[in-house]
Amino acid sequence: MEAVAKLNNCPMSPRKMRLVVDQIRGQRVEDALNTLKYSQKRVYAEKVEKLLKSAIANWQEVNDVRVDEETGLIVKEVFVDPGRMLKRIQPAPQGRAHRIRKRSNHITLKVDTMDTDVQTEESNSEEQ
Repeated sequence: MEAVAKLNNCPMSPRKMRLVVDQIRGQRVEDALNTLKYSQKRVYAEKVEKLLKSAIANWQEVNDVRVDEETGLIVKEVFVDPGRMLKRIQPAPQGRAHRIRKRSNHITLKVDTMDTDVQTEESNSEEQ
């Protein structure tokens, strides 16, 4: 049973957030937490780390099992979508104005055990 955690309207550029998220996709949860803890992009990694811990807590609540190395919990799917954009005006020389776009993003993170991924792939191959 997979668990989902979402973070909406995070006030950071989606393009920059994807660089951090791509590092943990498909990793085991313990490895992903270590990767985020020691990431060079600390500000972005802190948000994703908090979201990952939330997804782990959601998974524990659904399955009534504590997470340890034997559970084989992995980051099954994680993606970043663009959120709302705040548009501001900044004064420029000679009476002009420059538009400032303050971007935000939505992050969706899914965790699941490795066993269910293997079982679903086997069942799909048997059906064909």
